[in-house]
Amino acid sequence: MIVEYVTAVPHPRSEAPGSARAGRMSLAVALLCGAVGAAVALLATRQRWSEGTATVAGGPFPLTAKGSDVTGVPASLAIVGLAALVAVFAVRRAGRFMVAGLLALSGAGTVAAALLGASDSTALDEQAARASGDTSATVQALTHTAWPYVAAVGGALLLLAGLLALRYGRMWPGMSGRYERNGTPRPRRKAEAAGDPDRPEELWKALDRGEDPT
Repeated sequence: MIVEYVTAVPHPRSEAPGSARAGRMSLAVALLCGAVGAAVALLATRQRWSEGTATVAGGPFPLTAKGSDVTGVPASLAIVGLAALVAVFAVRRAGRFMVAGLLALSGAGTVAAALLGASDSTALDEQAARASGDTSATVQALTHTAWPYVAAVGGALLLLAGLLALRYGRMWPGMSGRYERNGTPRPRRKAEAAGDPDRPEELWKALDRGEDPT
């Protein structure tokens, strides 16, 4: 006769493989997007965003404006976003959520500032006024390059990194190696197990340390 026993004690659940895989994948993607996005935004702000001409001494005078001349917001926010990306791993729980939000906002601000600067002519108008000596002079034959949109792409990558940090950041490890992924301290391994002093290997170890085994 076979008797089956039923117990009400639940079996311990292990971490779902899918969740662990999603955490590792999101971490890799966020790091890549954040680093590349910040680099792209910074690079784009150093390129020529617009160009035109001003009338000086009866002839055209070429004018150019870099992204940093048009607006300094994308470069500043890219640096803030890069710092936030690093800081995500230095904090936990609510702090990590706040830093991830700052990373996302930095990306969104970079996108908005870059798109607004794509059609801005203020920097070239100021150059035209200085070149011609006429405060009312404005730039002529104004054209824009694609670099503002490149900066916006960099901001979008920062925004994506921030959204990933908001969604999966709780699964990511921190900088401290003393803790496991769930935040609990790791059980410390005993430094040295107490050995039998009469065992031959213990005698040899004592001799190696310069101790008298007797």
